[in-house]
Amino acid sequence: MISEITVQELKERLASSSKMQLLDVREPEEFEICNLGGELIPLGDLPKQAGRIRQDVPVVVICHHGFRSAQAINYLTQRLGYENLLNLKGGIHAWATEIDPNMAVY
Repeated sequence: MISEITVQELKERLASSSKMQLLDVREPEEFEICNLGGELIPLGDLPKQAGRIRQDVPVVVICHHGFRSAQAINYLTQRLGYENLLNLKGGIHAWATEIDPNMAVY
């Protein structure tokens, strides 16, 4: 079972300056359209870039709608033993529609 965080919960954590890492697993072209900052590691690059992902704080994994981030979490937990990952439910699209209506959508 993958742990999830809603966009509202993420907004509250960001506002309270909670220690966490944002990991965006979309492609660079998508990241350019809209993003929440954090580390950009496209899903296909995870095996060779996993060392950039922290294990000492919660890591919120972000994609467009939440499917690629779920794949990333499955890989990182099953292959590399990560236990601190949260899937952003609905992805960046949910953030744009529910939290930031000025954010570009695609």
